[in-house]
Amino acid sequence: MQITLKGNPINLNGQFPEVGQDAPDFTLTTSSLADVSLQEYAGKKKVISIVPSLDTPVCATSTQKFNEEVSNKENVALLVVSSDLPFAAVRFCEANSTGAAVTLSTMRNQDFANDYGVFMADGPLAGLTARAVIVLDEQNKVLHAELVPEIAQEPDYEAALAVLG
Repeated sequence: MQITLKGNPINLNGQFPEVGQDAPDFTLTTSSLADVSLQEYAGKKKVISIVPSLDTPVCATSTQKFNEEVSNKENVALLVVSSDLPFAAVRFCEANSTGAAVTLSTMRNQDFANDYGVFMADGPLAGLTARAVIVLDEQNKVLHAELVPEIAQEPDYEAALAVLG
């Protein structure tokens, strides 16, 4: 699978989840350095916003927009997954008041990027995650899946949020 960065192709490893599939489980690291899996969010719908780095304008904007929209919804977890270290994610959240967002890092486990088909295998951002949004129901069934074709583009917020009901 391929995406682009300013029009230049970037190859991805793995298989991006499709609507109707069960989401692969994961082990990711929280801002408090604890490892968590999907089980931590059992019984909740999940908006998984996957970004290359919170330290970029588009990633910051998408995290803030999803935070604004999800913060007033009951029983919905906003999980922002990046390759950032948890320390950087904490600084970002404190500076941007993203209270509803749970930041998760791939720092200890690259399996997530491959299992979700978002591992950038080449290009200037090789090793980071591509931009994507996956919305899961309470049983981790994929309700919405968008692999953003151009990294410099924002995701389709309305489509992702529409499936939350």
